[in-house]
Amino acid sequence: MTATLADIIQHMTALAPPALAESWDNCGLQVGDPRWPVRRILVALDPLPAVIQEASEKEIDLLITHHPLLMQPLKQIDFNSPAGKIIAACAVRQMAIFAAHTNLDSVKGGLNDHLANLLNLQKRKVLRPAAAPARAKLVIFVPADAEAAIRQALFSAGAGLIGDYSHCAFRLEGQGSFRPGAASRPAIGQIGRTETVGEVRLETIVPQHRLPAAVAAAEAAHPYETMAWDAYPLLTDPADSGLGRVGDLPEEISLKALADRVKMILGAAFVRVVGVPQARVATVALCTGSGGSLLDAFFGSGAQAFITGDVRYHDARSVEDAGKGLIDVGHFASERIVVNHLVTQLRNRLADRHPDIAIMAATQEREPFYLV
Repeated sequence: MTATLADIIQHMTALAPPALAESWDNCGLQVGDPRWPVRRILVALDPLPAVIQEASEKEIDLLITHHPLLMQPLKQIDFNSPAGKIIAACAVRQMAIFAAHTNLDSVKGGLNDHLANLLNLQKRKVLRPAAAPARAKLVIFVPADAEAAIRQALFSAGAGLIGDYSHCAFRLEGQGSFRPGAASRPAIGQIGRTETVGEVRLETIVPQHRLPAAVAAAEAAHPYETMAWDAYPLLTDPADSGLGRVGDLPEEISLKALADRVKMILGAAFVRVVGVPQARVATVALCTGSGGSLLDAFFGSGAQAFITGDVRYHDARSVEDAGKGLIDVGHFASERIVVNHLVTQLRNRLADRHPDIAIMAATQEREPFYLV
């Protein structure tokens, strides 16, 4: 069976949970219809015109990018604007665009962990842990013959996700009792008479923000006039996701040697360095993309050097004043590694269920800056 865009979105949601995205970000489906078939996927850093052209030439059905096409709400879609031209081209070709941005940065095993792996960092920790999403345990009492329909309604509303597993629930058979009042319209039993029926206690996990929708979906599928249910807030585990990572190098080296190593690993045309070249570095903090907002976390991490991109002048001065090291690899070089990483992860995930889907890395992206 041919996979649909909805199928691939489900896999992408597991790889980069939307709940981990920063509040200002716009991750997820940018353009497309979840019902569209997907046979060929292209992965890129940016939805650039050159990438869209490459995707068109390769007859791509789904373009997955790290940076979203749409960051601000559109007041109009002008087909002569940069974003409008891309939307128009995608609509004509039935090519979808999906973005995994700060959620992919933050998730365990995501982009920051990938860079930490390339540097072989040991004893790593999250530089700025993400707040664990609030969850609740939803308990609903249902007649056995309605259980399947209510399960499906709950799962469709976003319930039942635990880690990389979906459709998670627990059931326990028991006896329910009730006496319909004078104004009731019971689905089972008679007014004024106590009834005892076989029921199932159905439990599942629901993100706090999806709880109202899950309860409403269950009520719509429930045969009783009044559905009996409870919701219990759950304690959260310590966060193992978040922006940035910090860890120990295999051996202590100079700041200059670390900069040379990072430049080679990332294939960067150039890097900018702050600090004494001969300073010794044993512990490194890093953040792919623009990591200036994590500067205080770096100062408190015990790391001697910070690897990131898009560093501002005054932030560089702050690092210099603190006697630390900074390696600015640029935004593109720090995040272009997402392409092959995501291609590999998708191929592994889809190998069993959708082995016929071709997954490719974009080849038409270039560093926008150059030296003169």
